[in-house]
Amino acid sequence: MKWFYNIFQVIFYVLFCLEINPKMKLKQIAGLTNATVVCGSEYLEREVDKAFSSDLMSDVLTLDSDQLLLITGLCNLQTVRTAEMADIRIILFVRNKKTTPEMVSLARENRMAILETPFSLYRASGVLYEGGLKPVY
Repeated sequence: MKWFYNIFQVIFYVLFCLEINPKMKLKQIAGLTNATVVCGSEYLEREVDKAFSSDLMSDVLTLDSDQLLLITGLCNLQTVRTAEMADIRIILFVRNKKTTPEMVSLARENRMAILETPFSLYRASGVLYEGGLKPVY
């Protein structure tokens, strides 16, 4: 009976750790979403705990979470500034949106990574969720 208890403890520990710590690396995010890393390729090993999908930057500013991925279709300088204010270090732009040189420069100054994917917001979010990345709420 003791062996059963020990096996149960190991299984519970593994499941508990997987649920508590569902991190995903930048290179995994790029791979799952067929994304191009526009800047921040030196951060391919950077990890995120959760993702948030929104085109409303006012919603992004309400977040209080570390190691967060922002998935958005709003591709302008204000998005990078908002991410900077919210301490978000990885932005995934969807729907083949292209960044400007000013956006890339600001992201580099703030040690951010920017990715571009052809996926829709819905598809990118779903693929990452299916891959194990958890939502903020």
